[in-house]
Amino acid sequence: MRLILQLFLTALVILVALPVFGQDLSPRAYVITPVGFNAVTLTWSYFNGGVNFNGAVPITGATGMYDITSFTYYHSFGFFGRSANFALSLPYAVGNFHGTLQQQRRSVYRSGLVDFGARFSVNLMGGPAMPTEKFARWQQRILLGVSLKIVVPTGQYDPTKLVNWGINRWALKPEFGYSEKWGNWLLDAYAGAWFYTTNPASYDVPLPKPQTERPIGALEGHLSRNFKFGTWASLDGNFWWGGITSLSGIANLATKQTGSRIGATVAWRFSKHQSLKISYSDGTYVRFGGNYQVVQAGWQYSWPDWPKIR
Repeated sequence: MRLILQLFLTALVILVALPVFGQDLSPRAYVITPVGFNAVTLTWSYFNGGVNFNGAVPITGATGMYDITSFTYYHSFGFFGRSANFALSLPYAVGNFHGTLQQQRRSVYRSGLVDFGARFSVNLMGGPAMPTEKFARWQQRILLGVSLKIVVPTGQYDPTKLVNWGINRWALKPEFGYSEKWGNWLLDAYAGAWFYTTNPASYDVPLPKPQTERPIGALEGHLSRNFKFGTWASLDGNFWWGGITSLSGIANLATKQTGSRIGATVAWRFSKHQSLKISYSDGTYVRFGGNYQVVQAGWQYSWPDWPKIR
């Protein structure tokens, strides 16, 4: 029974956290903007799906349906002559989760903050730091860049509960990105990996125990087409693997993840400063972990550099 509860915990943690961190689909993440460009984005994400246990435990009907609303601030700047940017994101989530264990149906409702996220990106080739006037005449060809995404454990977490919005550990994702443009077509490809610190108080009976998770490798690709400035559509896909968890130093090989998602994104710039973005994605193969249909809608307001005080 204790092993079953531990596996149930692991799966529920994946059910909540993996769609937020491990299953990213972010087209045009390495396309540059002029120095001093700012944007605020309000995004609503709807998740509906469940967990594939791969026959590891006698749990059936594990499902989740929840919404995440996030506020993101983006700013670009020059970094040793290269285009660079950072983005800060604060999500809030509300949802319900269900599962049947040994013929007993269990349900839980959660509402609270998800972990704070930050991303720093810098161009290595093809994207020098440029003011708005020069950027307007620039034409993209090949871009190469690197980024570091950090998840800070600020989300709602209680070690006495199975389901939490926070993961109670730091997570870091270094990534290499490639982007190439041919006329109105754009190809993006990324390769990165998630690394996790120890969760010192993971749920266990009778007392919480330290839990670790091995790195998760991630590949991502996008093919998009421009229709006019700020308006485009893309086909999206990714693949990830790894993430075996250990409780009190004992690895559970059944928690190894292998999965992929495909989806599509449409962005529409409807005014000088505003745009909308809508996306849909679904799992194509999930060996173990969360498998969701995801719908996202985002509104963005952007503006050039802050006025200079003379």
